[in-house]
Amino acid sequence: MKVIIAEKPSVAKNIADALKIKTKKDGYFEGNDYIITWAFGHLLQLYDAKDYDEKLKKWSMENFPFIPSHFRYKVKSDPRNRDKEDLGAKKQLKIIYSLIKRNDVEALVSACDYDREGQIIGDTIIYNLKSQKKVYRLLLNEWTPEEVLKGLQNIKPNIEMKPLQDAGLSRQWADWLIGINLTSVATLKYQKGRGQALNIGRVLLPTLKIIYDRDKEIENFVPEDYYKLTATFQTKDGEEYEGTYFEEGQEKFKSKEPLELIEQILANQSGTVIDKKVERKKEFPPYLFNLSNLQGYITSKYKGWTSDKVLKIAQSLYEKKLITYPRTASVALEESLVGKAAKVLDVLKRGLPFEEEIKFQKTKRIFNNAKVESHSAIIPTYLVPKSLTKDEEMVYTAIKNRFIVQFMTIAEYEETKITTKANVNEIKGVFISKGKVQTVVGWKKLEKIESKDTLLPAVTINEHVDITKQDVSSHVTKPPKPHIEKTLLRVMETCGKGSKGGESEEGEEMLASILSGYSIGTPATRAETIKKLKDIGYITAENKNLVCTELGRKLVETFPVKELFDLEFTGRLEKTLSDIEKQKFTKESFLHVISEFTSKAVEKIKSDQEVVINEVSKEKKQAEVLGKCPLCGHAIIEGQKGFGCSNWKSGCKFVIWKNDKFLASMKKKPTKTMVKTLLKNGVVTVKGLTSKKGNKFDANLRYEKNQDNEYFSWKMEFNK
Repeated sequence: MKVIIAEKPSVAKNIADALKIKTKKDGYFEGNDYIITWAFGHLLQLYDAKDYDEKLKKWSMENFPFIPSHFRYKVKSDPRNRDKEDLGAKKQLKIIYSLIKRNDVEALVSACDYDREGQIIGDTIIYNLKSQKKVYRLLLNEWTPEEVLKGLQNIKPNIEMKPLQDAGLSRQWADWLIGINLTSVATLKYQKGRGQALNIGRVLLPTLKIIYDRDKEIENFVPEDYYKLTATFQTKDGEEYEGTYFEEGQEKFKSKEPLELIEQILANQSGTVIDKKVERKKEFPPYLFNLSNLQGYITSKYKGWTSDKVLKIAQSLYEKKLITYPRTASVALEESLVGKAAKVLDVLKRGLPFEEEIKFQKTKRIFNNAKVESHSAIIPTYLVPKSLTKDEEMVYTAIKNRFIVQFMTIAEYEETKITTKANVNEIKGVFISKGKVQTVVGWKKLEKIESKDTLLPAVTINEHVDITKQDVSSHVTKPPKPHIEKTLLRVMETCGKGSKGGESEEGEEMLASILSGYSIGTPATRAETIKKLKDIGYITAENKNLVCTELGRKLVETFPVKELFDLEFTGRLEKTLSDIEKQKFTKESFLHVISEFTSKAVEKIKSDQEVVINEVSKEKKQAEVLGKCPLCGHAIIEGQKGFGCSNWKSGCKFVIWKNDKFLASMKKKPTKTMVKTLLKNGVVTVKGLTSKKGNKFDANLRYEKNQDNEYFSWKMEFNK
């Protein structure tokens, strides 16, 4: 008997389904010589500083830097009360440990995600128990039945994953050291008032600096006027085309007068076509998605999307077996996936209006081991979705289409460049006209990309043309645009190298894969970083634009540990973590560097000038009392996720969740007014409920305590 530990219940069910195990017990599946249990992500977390030493309960400058001699783990905290253990995590951990200890269990298999984080989720659970049983690793890129069965035939000894474990622990411990020490000391030094912390983090600060720098560029931008001259030419057949004046390779001129002089000279003149070039150019489809490119594509195309939301939806599709592992930095597939990709394409292209144009081919652009870092690009699996939410449909379609277009005809266009010279000796420059015509639509059919053709007349070299119109136009240089999530992710992915706007998107994607490991954060953490910067108030989103808040600006300008704002410094740290994974650097050396850096940074903050970066207001907003708790009589107030008892810290469990499933099944959410009436009268009339058939109806609802436990259930009544 083997115990398999999955990262989440949904993944455990995928494994059970593949093994055709139907028997589900409390916290695990069992059958066919396997026990399949699960975590809920991290069940264990690192000790807080105060867990090592009681004196650290009180934040005081002399207690820092605090660097533990070794790191210890405990059951993760309850998100609503950090001083208490999460009871769900505690219960599941107990179940996992009882299964591991069973006499009929000979080996353990960690089936957590194949990445740094997944490795330590499984390893902290397993090695915390100090079991002597053999430990193996299931390494999968997708959860389809076929891959699960194949993967279980090829499990590896977990000891082979030590470099990945070392990289994961190094990341986790380094972030703890920097975060705990510098957040504590910075809050004590630069914040007036209590109640929140001044967050300092290894990935947070350089990301904040990217946005700050762009804000400053915009703020300091001085617009400049420039001028252009255009002329309209007419052929002998009466066809017209426009040309822009170039002199010494320049089309933008700072002074208007010389152009106005040329404009006057051109009146009633003619010109000669002195050069004509026609080039056929190919347009390849964009590369396959990695996570950052998928997030950038979706957040820039659709309103209301954030990188965090894209990752959550992609994770859901992965757990539903519909796409491969999403937290990848690669834009190509491993060469060993040729057969699998052919099978997936065969399934997905069926029934498309241009099915015959989609032909599988093995090319270096798609299949290239040199471009793959840990995980291949994101592609669909061979399973066709039966039902998807609207959000899942958007993300799945983007991934599916991006995969299919790789195997369609390459789009082609014809680019024409005509050079026309005015038949006036005083005019040194020439007029250039550019035309573009799509000749092969190819893969653009699927993405419904319409090309904007610019047609030019069929002129020949030395042909004479008449000048019918000339015009000097005024322009103003524009400031750079604020960062949006797409552009920010690209800078984070490449650590700012090559992201100055001059590179094509295609070139950027390739650069990202070449600079592998040299980045800010990982594909898995970047969305979380952007979300955290918003949540803690360092940046804000104005429509799609990301801008620094006053607090964010003050922090960048005042905080003295400048290395943490430096993209090079952060890039080197991330590269070192990547090197630990490749056994080019040791965990011990890395942690020594981080410990030294942390100690010096703490001393630098302590000796810095006295200045207030943030002032926390003491005024606490009084929560509105909606009524009395039917269980304990205390006040019911609105929280982030529900309407609950203010006495919850003492254990009162009364709550009406905002995403209540019973109400959601009738397309309703509880409101403040509804809760007030319910608490006052014991019953509330709710109008506009929706039946399963889609019909609207009204009903009286009661929320009554169950007889056999302390939870509440809804009762529905109808007026006679």
